[in-house]
Parts: sequence; structure tokens; C-alpha cells
Amino acid sequence: MHDALIDLVRAAGDAILDVYRGRFGAKSKADGSPLTEADLRGHRVLAAGLAELSPRLPMLSEEGTQPPYAERRRWARYWLVDPLDGTKEFMAKNGEFTVNVALIEAGRPTLGVVGVPVPGAVYVGDCRRGEAYRLDGAGRTVLRTRKMRDGAVTVAASRRHGGGRLADYLDALAERFDVSRKAVGSSLKFCLLAEGEADLYPRLGPTSEWDVAAAHAVLVAAGGAVAQLDGAPLAYNKERLLNPDFVAVADPGYPWFERLPRLPP
Repeated sequence: MHDALIDLVRAAGDAILDVYRGRFGAKSKADGSPLTEADLRGHRVLAAGLAELSPRLPMLSEEGTQPPYAERRRWARYWLVDPLDGTKEFMAKNGEFTVNVALIEAGRPTLGVVGVPVPGAVYVGDCRRGEAYRLDGAGRTVLRTRKMRDGAVTVAASRRHGGGRLADYLDALAERFDVSRKAVGSSLKFCLLAEGEADLYPRLGPTSEWDVAAAHAVLVAAGGAVAQLDGAPLAYNKERLLNPDFVAVADPGYPWFERLPRLPP
């Protein structure tokens, strides 16, 4: 299944790049976020491919019809898809956008594929096998998170999200650690942790389940973890598809919840 999903994510990325290389506009969705032709093309490729790959498994996509919770709550396994995460990065043409496909089982992601169309990279995380890797022009690279070095922390942070709460949080963090920051768009923040390039990704702001599921699986398979700010697991297929605030960490063995600052109001 890995190879089939990789090929499918690459095909969706190719459809997105066809739009990216030309001139395009965007519409606003009901929540104010942008929607481009690339989002829709990616969705169509993934929907058709997943239906062929596993016709009995339902799919929940950001750009598709979202079934009511009364139906979804019966799903033991399903595909969770964000055809184009980082639409604002896509519109800025900085290359930091991704194609995301996750397999959700019993409320958690067990397999995730994250495609990065501009450099042609694909990240894969299989939580059941404990296997994570990146495919790119250099071949296949095994991914493992790094151990936390007490006293210093590298934070993966969004280019466009966070605002005052995140700024206050990072200021408080800097009172406890020597903080360095790496800014990147979309689900690539999880991938920085999976590659051993960062230690912590605090998300203090709204995300939807499809925004994070595939990269969540990549990080966990590489040795990391994702949790709510009280330490509880980040759950999927909730009645409301919005996530609470959370932190992603590279080293789950470090006492993060003893050392991290309290969430600002």
C-alpha cells in the first residue's frame, strides 16, 4: 500500500503543479480560507485513486462533502485527506505546501503520506511498523527524531499563524530554554521534527483534523508524539473536526509537561 499511496500523492501533486506554474486566482470559503483550482484538482485525483485502491473505505476530505457525525462515528477505518495544505503558501509561490493522506483507525492516524510537490519529496510514516522515511532525488532516507538537549530547544513555527498567544508563549519558553526558531508553512513543521531538525511544534490556534493527520503519523512513526496541552492524545473523528491547541514533540521521553510554560489566556 505504501507504493500505491506514494504514486497517488505524487499524481495529486502533479495536478496541483499544473495550476501552480500558471496564473490562478482564489475564492474564499465559508471560514474565510482561500480555495484555488489546485485544491479541487488535488481532491479529484485523491478521491478517484483512493476509491480504486480501497473501495470499501470511506474518505473525508477538506474539499469534499463532509458526512454528518451520526454517519462518521460508525467509521472504524477511513481515509482523511487534505489535498492542498498551505494554500496561502501556494499562493505566495514559496513551495511550502503539501498533499496529505492519512489512514485513521480507532481515532488515531496509523499511516500517513505527505507529498511536497515543488521539491518532489514524499514523507511516509507507518505507525504500526514504526517506520518513517523520506523519498526525494537522493533516494530513500530513514527518519528518526532527535533526543532533547536540556537547556536548548528548536521550535518549528508557522509562517502565518500564531499571533499574540504564540508570541507570549515563546517569550515564556525563552525564560526556560535557549530558544531557536525555524519557520515553515503547512504540515512541514511536523516533518522538521521527524527529520531531527527541531524539537517542538506548539500549535496555539485553530486547525482541522485533515490539516495534521498525515504528518502526525509521520512524526509518530519517526519516534515523536503529538498531544493536547494537558497531555491527552490528539483524537480524530470527533463530532467537531476542529483540533484543540496541541504540541508536537520530537522526544516523548523528555518531561515536556513539567517544563513547558502554562498556556497564555
